[in-house]
Amino acid sequence: MKWFSLLLFSLTTYAVEPITLPLWPEGAPGKMAEPSQGTLESLAKHASKSFVTNVSEPTMTVYRPDKPNGTSVIVAPGGAFIFLSAVHEGSQVCEWLNTLGVTAILLTYRTPTRDESAPHEKPVQDAQKALSLVRQHAKEWHLNPKRVGLMGFSAGGNLLAHLACDRDLKNDPQSDDADLQVQRPDFGIMIYGGGFLDPTDPLKLSVDFKVPGDAPPLFMACAGDDGNNPIAATLIYLEYKKLKIPAELHLFSEGGHGFGMRANGQPINQWPARCAEWMDSNGWLPTAAKLDAAIQHHEDALQILVKSVTKLTCGNDAQMIAASLQELEAKFARAVILNQDEKDRLEKKLQKSREAAKKKIQELSPNTIKPETLVQEINQLKQNIAELQAEREWLTQ
Repeated sequence: MKWFSLLLFSLTTYAVEPITLPLWPEGAPGKMAEPSQGTLESLAKHASKSFVTNVSEPTMTVYRPDKPNGTSVIVAPGGAFIFLSAVHEGSQVCEWLNTLGVTAILLTYRTPTRDESAPHEKPVQDAQKALSLVRQHAKEWHLNPKRVGLMGFSAGGNLLAHLACDRDLKNDPQSDDADLQVQRPDFGIMIYGGGFLDPTDPLKLSVDFKVPGDAPPLFMACAGDDGNNPIAATLIYLEYKKLKIPAELHLFSEGGHGFGMRANGQPINQWPARCAEWMDSNGWLPTAAKLDAAIQHHEDALQILVKSVTKLTCGNDAQMIAASLQELEAKFARAVILNQDEKDRLEKKLQKSREAAKKKIQELSPNTIKPETLVQEINQLKQNIAELQAEREWLTQ
């Protein structure tokens, strides 16, 4: 597995030493609830170097590749809103993203929050703040502020879904600046996320969870033997399809839950390769060669459109035919008819003109291209070419 070989190599090499920044230098908003006895027992069970617990001062750690392609992804580990699986759902994921040229940001969000009425609320606030900070530092870190994604595992996937779909989220409580108001990812990657099903009917989404029309594109991967999570992912995918929002779903036969970046020979281990293909197909993994091909494609389309202008039917041809027929009808009404044979001959000729005009108008109307439409299409292609050329110039620098 080529991608895993790249991952193993990246574990011991860093293009740029990761940097860690506090999300809330003046203190995170709100007060965290005291953990219950059950939460304390779970915390004790997961006390190891692989897990992060008792996070009251959330941070973001930036992993920068040697040659950033402008795309960034915030990584939210899972852990049932009790702890964070900071390695195989965190740092290893960031290192893999670096091999794709993606700048990865490991989000260490507040936890435990399981005992709160809305366990996702504070983690979502932290993710919003991270999105805001990434976009603020976009120029400094060589990032495109319109290509900031969020990848969530398990509870992190729940966090992602709320951030992407919940339109009742509150604004940043520490800022009146419009740039720091509710932040959404430009795309989402949900790996075995859950917590969206109706508790009374696990074959339906919760009545409190709805996919809005402006939800970002979404990639989902899950194992078929992961409880109800495959159902949740499928239902979200269907909602996306209803709204015609780009989405991709991969349900693997085996893999269980919590596999992250582990390679244990199961089908689910192929999810990083499928995810990279999805990101590439959406233009989030650009290279100079790919941009050159896209520029050429747009230039070819522009040339074809310009050459076709003279062959296209003008927008007022149907109206002109109708006006000519009306003029012919008026002439016939004013004409002095000497005999019935002449009148019958002219009426037959006029009837043929009526039928021909009707047929021509029917042919023209659905296919009519108005001049303003042509101008819009040509200008859009020119704008696309200019944007691609600018991105290529930025990338090569």
